[in-house]
Amino acid sequence: MLPEGTAAPEFTLPGTAMNRDATEMSAYSLADALQRGPVIINFYLFDFHPECTEHMCSLHDLLWFDLDDRVTVFGISTDRSFSHRAFAETEELAFALLSDSDGSVAESYDVFYEEFNGHKRIAKRSVFVVDTNGTIRYAWSTDDPTVQPDFSAVKDALEGLQTVHSDD
Repeated sequence: MLPEGTAAPEFTLPGTAMNRDATEMSAYSLADALQRGPVIINFYLFDFHPECTEHMCSLHDLLWFDLDDRVTVFGISTDRSFSHRAFAETEELAFALLSDSDGSVAESYDVFYEEFNGHKRIAKRSVFVVDTNGTIRYAWSTDDPTVQPDFSAVKDALEGLQTVHSDD
């Protein structure tokens, strides 16, 4: 896992997001999102996997990131955009799900399994908070896909960024 203080690797990935009761497919880049504000990057194993559904729905249910519309949230897995679209619609997820189909982005963040239960190059459950300068300010990852992230730590990291920003 890339440590805090490291430059976040740039990426542009295909993905899907809910927009006015329709799910739209598009390309999403970290650089574009950082122009608006901080980014939360959530790597997860699979769409519809029970623990991943809990993880992504828990993130969706956190209203605190809605309070600052500058914060962009990306969910990234190696599933394809079509699976993401069905997952986003089923779970009513209000953030973009991106397809890292070859695992290269997960690998660049050093959060991937070469093999997981017979599947090659799968993202590990991980969370990164990236500031507008492209620096990782919070990093968490686990080798145990049943372990859920501590989203209060993510919230604290975002609040820390707001404090730094307001001091400028």
